[in-house]
Amino acid sequence: MGFADAYLLKAGLREALIEPEPHPRLQISVILPVYNESGLERCLDSLFQCTCGAGREGTDPDGSGFRAEVLILINAPSDAPPAVLEQNQATLEATRAWIVAHPHPCIAFFVRLDHSFSRKEAGVGSARKILMDEASRRFSALGRPEGIIASMDADALVRPNYLEALVTHFEGGGPWSGSGRGPESGPWSGSGRGPESGSEPEGCSIRFEHPLEGEEFPPAVYRAITQYELHLRYYLQSVRFTGYPFAYHTVGSSFAVRSDIYCMEGGMNRRQGGEDFYFIQKVARRGRFSQCNTTCITPSPRPSDRVPFGTGPAVRRLSLSEEPLMTYNPDPFVMLSRLFDESGSPEKLAGPWPEPLGSFLEEQGFEGALSEIRHNSASAPAFRKRFWRWFSMFRIMKFLHYARERGYPDLEIGPAASELLQKMDPEGRGIPSVGPDLRKLLQIYRMLDLR
Repeated sequence: MGFADAYLLKAGLREALIEPEPHPRLQISVILPVYNESGLERCLDSLFQCTCGAGREGTDPDGSGFRAEVLILINAPSDAPPAVLEQNQATLEATRAWIVAHPHPCIAFFVRLDHSFSRKEAGVGSARKILMDEASRRFSALGRPEGIIASMDADALVRPNYLEALVTHFEGGGPWSGSGRGPESGPWSGSGRGPESGSEPEGCSIRFEHPLEGEEFPPAVYRAITQYELHLRYYLQSVRFTGYPFAYHTVGSSFAVRSDIYCMEGGMNRRQGGEDFYFIQKVARRGRFSQCNTTCITPSPRPSDRVPFGTGPAVRRLSLSEEPLMTYNPDPFVMLSRLFDESGSPEKLAGPWPEPLGSFLEEQGFEGALSEIRHNSASAPAFRKRFWRWFSMFRIMKFLHYARERGYPDLEIGPAASELLQKMDPEGRGIPSVGPDLRKLLQIYRMLDLR
């Protein structure tokens, strides 16, 4: 019985999609959900340029490298508009022709069309789940629980070292990332490594950078994506500033996970948006999630209304308006930082805490939760582990919304990002001052993520 059989029996949505048996040396599967997409060839061209570690020491006896698969699911609900169904059919035919014209020595490409989605299950969450289930099924058939499932989007591009970088990273070649605090200990003495340094990661977020200029889109789109990516990085650095140990980017085109961990955590959810956020948070809280910075994905900045929220809708809204993007006020993060500083001291966690944090904790039943955590923790590491399970990323977001309504309104992204940099480096010794220039601010935040 394969490691994925029980999960697939319980939670699988489809039978096997691919007839050919997986290659015995298959190590990584890239999954691509596709909906109403006319530019898939660019994504496939970038994957075709990827190398697979030929000649790597210890990879294979014949030195030919590992094997990879790209699993493509062109999908739509059965009652989708005729134009969408026609575009999907055209994409299927074009992709089949592309595959025939692009034989690769170590990457196999497979494409399937599925217009049987019900209105309830339609969406990127279900499509991503079906593909990740299929990848797990194929790794299970090989008895390879450590097989890597890499999630991409059809409008993203990868660098030629994408596959090799991920395989190396999951072999233990990439440093842990995080806030500087681990779920099982106090500060990590500045090493930048997580609670089980040296062990192989169970999942990772992959470095990404949107294009900030070019001729493919109008200038308004590039201005919009500059603001939105800065918002994403500002939010991540703000959460890391608090000391929360499981803060990672949650971008659907830019993460990977071990196949057995995918199954153990119940697989991808079927949300029509934000499915990546919820799934990555589950894996990250296990304590062996990491950041892969040795390659880079280029997501498209194009405006879109395919999902209810995320990059596409945000860029669409911002590019049609002169209004700046608004983001979370930095001050509530400072409050959380002071709270999380005491995560190793149950007595100090009892408070009192300034408003609005105090009333938020009272509404959330913090006192009772703290008592239960202490009662069920036989050691300080066990206490911290339970504390972080209770004070999850979801609860952090709840507090930010709570504070927004109680005197801490959103700020423009430029001033907010500048203010956070000042709080992180009040003496100005390590972070340059760039004023309100959004692109320069974004470059600084990109560098911070690379740390």
